Amino acid sequence: MMKQDLERIARQAYHRVEWSSKLVRRYHREKGLIPAHLAEPVEHLYRLFLTPMTLWPFNIQAFLERLLDTIKSRRKLDAATELLFEVLPPLPAVSTIKTVTEHEHNVQAGKYEHLVPASLAKFAASERALSANRAFKTDWKKITTCFNVTHHADHKGVIRRIMVPERNLRTNFDPDWKTEGGRFQAVFDTFCAKWNLYGMQNGKPLLQKLSVNLTPFGTMIFIPAYWSFDPKRDVDWGAITKLHKSRGQHRQGPSLAEGAEQRRADAAKLIDLEAEAKERKLRGAKRHEFLCKGLGWNPGTDAKRIFRLRKLLE
Repeated sequence: MMKQDLERIARQAYHRVEWSSKLVRRYHREKGLIPAHLAEPVEHLYRLFLTPMTLWPFNIQAFLERLLDTIKSRRKLDAATELLFEVLPPLPAVSTIKTVTEHEHNVQAGKYEHLVPASLAKFAASERALSANRAFKTDWKKITTCFNVTHHADHKGVIRRIMVPERNLRTNFDPDWKTEGGRFQAVFDTFCAKWNLYGMQNGKPLLQKLSVNLTPFGTMIFIPAYWSFDPKRDVDWGAITKLHKSRGQHRQGPSLAEGAEQRRADAAKLIDLEAEAKERKLRGAKRHEFLCKGLGWNPGTDAKRIFRLRKLLE
């Protein structure tokens, strides 16, 4: 089982095997310490931890590590942890995990062409123009003169602006002008807004792309401010719809909602009709005809339809 779990995270993006394999081994090593009444919810949490990180509503790995610490020390779980177990979502389908894993690898590589096929030429032209722009180069030179930018880069030399969340509700909106890091971030974010960047890498601009990303709560389509958007040519709506539907959404709409409401009403009516049929001692074809008449259906209706309606009551 542990080998299979390690193989599962090894297939995922964002170097999951590097920072999650230790916890996988720990879980299997300490699984026997979990009290019987917690075995099922903790196992469910662990299974969610093995799913692609894109589907996590919060940092499940960090929480699972603290939970195992608590269990190992035999401390009582707090009420919030107990509540969290109750509201955890069900495990996603295998097909969902496969699709989201593929999506994460594409996002990690910055590949969106399968979703926005006509965007590559536009992006390449805009990127070349920006790299040759003298005003852009001047702005960047001034920033590197004022700040030691290497202090703000990651191991790949990438400096990122602060990400903008959904609905543009920014929790870190106020600049921290008292620290060098705060001052740099405010200047750098403004620079990125001016030149439509998500960051810089070793002195080269990282221009914003037309992109499509899954989140735990929905699907986000980002259209850069500089982009002349053509909804018919720039995006593959079929591919985006397929990606969005990978979580297994059911069809929706006014007609479908009315149909579902009618089926629920018929199911409630079926309870009374079956009780009356039993009282009348109706059997076979006569019972079926009685139920159909009571539901306003044609007597020739397949009995399977009544069976499916009955299943709604279970």
